[in-house]
Amino acid sequence: MVKIKKNNPKVAIIMGSQSDWTLLKKTAFVLKSLKIDYSYDIISAHRTPQRLYDFASNAHLNSIKVIIAGAGGAAHLPGMVASLTHLPVLGVPVESKALKGLDSLLSIAQMPFGIPVASLAIGESGAKNSALLAASILSLNDKALEKRLISWRNKQTKLIAKKPK
Repeated sequence: MVKIKKNNPKVAIIMGSQSDWTLLKKTAFVLKSLKIDYSYDIISAHRTPQRLYDFASNAHLNSIKVIIAGAGGAAHLPGMVASLTHLPVLGVPVESKALKGLDSLLSIAQMPFGIPVASLAIGESGAKNSALLAASILSLNDKALEKRLISWRNKQTKLIAKKPK
């Protein structure tokens, strides 16, 4: 068994490469603002397949409840992880140079029956929303988190002016 972190985070943020961390830091920021413990690691579907296998097949044994997987280009990471775990996998498409992230989005969204991956928006909105979706999932069994999430959403609503300035 692969032990992830001492603080037993409920959410794991994984990414295909170091460059993906620039985007997924935004996921971490939202999780942190909601006081949700998380781990974060580079796990490449292509370059570190054994690391991927070890992580995905043991995540549930390490208190992980939701996996957020960001990847660009071929974006196989979310689907491969989902094929090895029963946990919810939230796929964040990272913008690619060639197709501006459309390739990533389609790879994450086009999963075969039986291997679900929740697909989010390309880029920053998807990264931030993945944290909120993870919080929503976790809040089903955590009343304190549910209150924090409702409060966070209410604050967002109050930030919207009624009239333009």
